[in-house]
Amino acid sequence: METVQKTLNTKLIIAGLIIGMFFSALEQTIVGTAMPTIIADLNGFSIFAWVTTAYLITSTTVVPIVGKLSDLYGRRKLYLLGNFIFILGSALCGTANTMEELIIYRGLQGIGGGMIMPLSQTIIGDIFTAEQRAKWQGVFGAIYGLSSVIGPFIGGLMVDHISWHWIFLINVPFGIISTAMIVIGMKNETIRAAKGKVHIDYFGIFTLIPAVVLLLLGLTFGGDKFEWQSTTSYLLFGGFIVLLALFIFIEKRAVEPILNLSLFKNRVFATTNILGFLLGLGMFGAIMFVPMYMQGILGVSPTKAGSTMTPMMIALIIASIIGGRLLLKLKFRTVLTAGMMITAVGFFLMSTMNVDSNEFTAYAYMVILGFGMGLVMPTLMIAVQNEFPKSQLGEVTSASTFFRSIGGTIGITILNAVMNHSLTDKMSDAASSASNPILGKALEEIGKKTDAMFGILINPELLPLPTELKTPVIAAIKDVWSTSFSSVFLTGLIFIAIGIVVALSVGKSRIVKDKPADSIEQGTEEGQSSSNKLATE
Repeated sequence: METVQKTLNTKLIIAGLIIGMFFSALEQTIVGTAMPTIIADLNGFSIFAWVTTAYLITSTTVVPIVGKLSDLYGRRKLYLLGNFIFILGSALCGTANTMEELIIYRGLQGIGGGMIMPLSQTIIGDIFTAEQRAKWQGVFGAIYGLSSVIGPFIGGLMVDHISWHWIFLINVPFGIISTAMIVIGMKNETIRAAKGKVHIDYFGIFTLIPAVVLLLLGLTFGGDKFEWQSTTSYLLFGGFIVLLALFIFIEKRAVEPILNLSLFKNRVFATTNILGFLLGLGMFGAIMFVPMYMQGILGVSPTKAGSTMTPMMIALIIASIIGGRLLLKLKFRTVLTAGMMITAVGFFLMSTMNVDSNEFTAYAYMVILGFGMGLVMPTLMIAVQNEFPKSQLGEVTSASTFFRSIGGTIGITILNAVMNHSLTDKMSDAASSASNPILGKALEEIGKKTDAMFGILINPELLPLPTELKTPVIAAIKDVWSTSFSSVFLTGLIFIAIGIVVALSVGKSRIVKDKPADSIEQGTEEGQSSSNKLATE
């Protein structure tokens, strides 16, 4: 009877985690489809970017904090709290009457989402052996990819046939189901805090939160809402540097630091987090331009452009599952290096696309790109979790998620700057080399407003020029935009190439097959020697 109960608990936990992760990940892609309708309904075009930014800031900031607290107080309490906050935030978002209200509620929802995502992966590390983790982390990576694929589709259906409010309200019933499953499935969890005095790193929390917020605000709005070389920029980044220095000072002396800096002495922890950061730099920054390329250069419809990433995400799902299986036979270094090399090939191929490329070519290249990333992403998490005892899984899992997220945010900023700089330079060159002075003057003026260039590509009628001038201007813009798109992927390729070197330095660690775990226990030494074992050759 006892064995049956434990099996039932595991099944309930997995089902609850899958539902929770799927809908929290879905929320990151489903909103984009509904945004034009939301803007029209709430009349908040000037601040609509904050709907995404608020979620990004709160979800990223909370990640390292909740990971450490879960090591101290248990996963169950923190996960349920995150689920409650996510459900509450979703319900409030669905009832928002103004854009300001929606932004505030999205920030609340982001706190819950930022707790759910890393804790899901941490709980997987708790309840499974090293061998089993490889399988399940791959499955959860596939679930994350699946949510990215169907998010825009579900969002479109809800906006067209029901209401945009339901892209948020749909989380409520499924969130309640997920909560019930975790309540029952993890009721016998052993909590470290109950066994001795716990020291909370309050000073670390109160310095890390504003530091991350200042960094994300600076990166998100720098070069847009304010110039990079401005008082606002100096205050934001200067404040971040001061708070970061203070945070490091505090963490070195804290009894239970939020981010234990000594973890970086571990080779696998240091290299995989650097690798995750580099992958975030290249991946998130570059792929955001793909739908724009498909719509602006290849001329696909807006609806079709919204599903542009589907081939890449399907490849990512397949590779995540395959990668989990490969880890049972190969070293972490082998899978990571292979994945980064395939990703590098994908980046290079994407950089060769031009105005004469077709949709089939773009999809083929994106499949290669997605397959490479699918091998890397779950492997990073599995490698870190197998290097540390269960008492530290929350901390190290959250750190891995945090560094990849920060890398993505910085990558978006860097590659957006590369795109804008390239557009400005190429348009200037096109203007100076134009045979017709009037054409040159038109290109020069358009080149001063790079943010309007994409709008001209998809709506040429917005260009108030006679036909004999409009045609060569549109052709020049397409050529410049396509060349700049290539520059973005070549820049991203640099980050990926550095990542290959980092992957080679991970070491020779690998999973060792061991006995299945019998129960969920945190902060205990029993079972750790088997479930966290690594072989070093």
